[in-house]
Amino acid sequence: MRNLILFCTLSCLLIPHANAQPASDKSNTKAKPPNVLFIAVDDLNHWVTHLKRNPQARTPNIDRLAKMGMTFSRAYCAAPACEPSRAALLSGKRPWTTGCYLNGDPWKKHLTEGEQLPAQFLKAGYFVGGAGKIFHGDQYFSSEWSEYMNSKGLSASGKGVNKDGGFHAPLTVDLKDEDIMDWQTVNWCIDRMNQKRDQPFFIACGLHKPHLPFAVPKKYYDAFPLEEIQLPPHREDDLTDIPPAGIKMAGPNKDHAEFLKSGRWKAAIQSYLATCAYTDMNIGRLLDAIDKSPQRDNTIIVLWGDHGWSFGEKQHWRKFALWEEPTRAPLLVVAPGVTQAGTECDQPVDFMSIYGTVCDLAHLPIPSHVEGKSLEPLLKNPKTAWSEPAMTTHGWRNHAVRVDQWRYIRYADGSEELYDHSNDEYEWNNLAKNEAFAKIKTELAQRLPAVEKPAGKRQNSESSPLNN
Repeated sequence: MRNLILFCTLSCLLIPHANAQPASDKSNTKAKPPNVLFIAVDDLNHWVTHLKRNPQARTPNIDRLAKMGMTFSRAYCAAPACEPSRAALLSGKRPWTTGCYLNGDPWKKHLTEGEQLPAQFLKAGYFVGGAGKIFHGDQYFSSEWSEYMNSKGLSASGKGVNKDGGFHAPLTVDLKDEDIMDWQTVNWCIDRMNQKRDQPFFIACGLHKPHLPFAVPKKYYDAFPLEEIQLPPHREDDLTDIPPAGIKMAGPNKDHAEFLKSGRWKAAIQSYLATCAYTDMNIGRLLDAIDKSPQRDNTIIVLWGDHGWSFGEKQHWRKFALWEEPTRAPLLVVAPGVTQAGTECDQPVDFMSIYGTVCDLAHLPIPSHVEGKSLEPLLKNPKTAWSEPAMTTHGWRNHAVRVDQWRYIRYADGSEELYDHSNDEYEWNNLAKNEAFAKIKTELAQRLPAVEKPAGKRQNSESSPLNN
């Protein structure tokens, strides 16, 4: 009997378990690191079709991307200007931490080389390629990239197009799609995605359009007849309850006065919508390439606009202010195995969360200097409780706090604005002086930073269409 028991015991140890796998099979089942396509769009506000902010917008490819994953319908920039917005997003550090507050604060002097998001993927063994405008002015730390596209000889504005003092006048040149640098930027990114290599890729595609000048081939304008253009919802008396600091940001006697005088308000909107349509076409080319790629099911796609844009709301134009229009921009994420197709999250979030989110999705450690909270819980379930406010900073000690239904603005001089988006989505009624909302103001003010790095001396960056 003892020998029989011993025989049975040995037999069980020697015969493989039905669910066991050979060591070689286990190694084959190890998940491959995901690729990342990181799409940055310059000056793209929330006028994309699926967000329904402007019914005139036509962005079928951005909408196509939204159907593939998750849209954050209330996403906000860290700063409403190109240079500080990109510096914050890509470094993971708030403007009040770095001192990079405005255009003209040289971002390289405020950030530490080797800490930016691309560098984390390079350290993890990725091929890290970049093209176009990722950081401000097409600049970058070369040590953080495997390769970066040479843009020499390419025109971000379009061949033969002048800036026209900031806004595009009627087209005087016959542009083709390939006359604008974004076409070549997309070509470069598609080529690098299709190259065979043992490494996973992180490819950043920086599209300049719809940045000024709003100039694209004529066929895009034809889709938006001028006689059908509608002005955005606005009130002529909208600045009457705004403190002087806010009126100064609005600048009603500058761009807005010029557009009222010239009668080209609708023409500017037509040009912007046309330029967004050109950008949407290029995004479609990227998505087509992903669809045809064997990497399709293992590629994370992140698309973001660096800030919003105003078109006469509050008599304000461009970015450079703390209201909803200049701070809100698209944020879309497709993460295979994490996001569900066609989902939307309406929690207010800001772009400081992008750094940690992309690291989380790629299973990379999040560096300790990163200040934003990863959005991965929301990507898995958009109804997850979220207590982080969306914060936007424009200049030293000027901030907006966006939570749930509220936007609270406090300027450096202590003056305030408060808007209830549940009743006032276009921010026409400043409630800051209404004592009934004093408690709300106090709670939101507690979110403001206690310590802020002083602003340094700025350089003039308004002379080039690449730099503002």
